[in-house]
Amino acid sequence: MDVNQHYRPGEIVYIIVRNPHAQSVANVQQAAVVQNPENPYQLALFLHETYYPLSEEFAIYKTENEAEAAYQEAFGTSEVEDFYG
Repeated sequence: MDVNQHYRPGEIVYIIVRNPHAQSVANVQQAAVVQNPENPYQLALFLHETYYPLSEEFAIYKTENEAEAAYQEAFGTSEVEDFYG
């Protein structure tokens, strides 16, 4: 199934993004679905001034609530417990 068939340019979606410098740090980010500037027949996610080809490697959610629920399931609560220092 082609992931590009599920989204349209201009659509706002939500993804869980991991910090590349600290893999234990992740958060929900808003991204825009746009035409891929490198391949006009594909879509891309536009996030942090960068284009990412739309693929099944991304866990994409239609609403922020869906993304937050998936985040909670994967990472637990966002509140820091037992933090010292």
